[in-house]
Amino acid sequence: MVGEDELAACCASRRWLAAVAAGPRGDLGALRETSRRVLRELEWADVEEALAAHPRIGERAEGRTREAGWSREEQSGVDGAEAGLKAALVEGNRAYEERFGHVFLIRASGRNALEMLRELRERLGNDAETERRVVRAELAEIVDLRLARLAGGTDAEGEGP
Repeated sequence: MVGEDELAACCASRRWLAAVAAGPRGDLGALRETSRRVLRELEWADVEEALAAHPRIGERAEGRTREAGWSREEQSGVDGAEAGLKAALVEGNRAYEERFGHVFLIRASGRNALEMLRELRERLGNDAETERRVVRAELAEIVDLRLARLAGGTDAEGEGP
């Protein structure tokens, strides 16, 4: 069974954590479904609380926590990017935060720096309501991947807890 401390590494929203921890945690399918439902029902302030725990794309999460390790691994597609591309991500992050008031969130797993920059630039054209829907969907993907990792019993390095 997945514990509350482990769940907290998946999503930093306290409301999400309380609701998911109160539901079934022994079955990955039920856990994921509960998570998806709760994420859809969160108030925007709760989503912002979750966003605050995510580093900007291209910035390395510090620390030795499970969440920081996952973040570093998830963003590994930026690691080998050339300096100009990294600078464009920094500028894109700044423009995004000025426009929307929160960090640019994207499921970075499986994406390289250029793909994330293209998505960032495209999403800068969204209106606030559309972008909130996209952010919720991206957050749900990230949380779902992390829940699957927990159920598999591996940390960011592919080793046991």
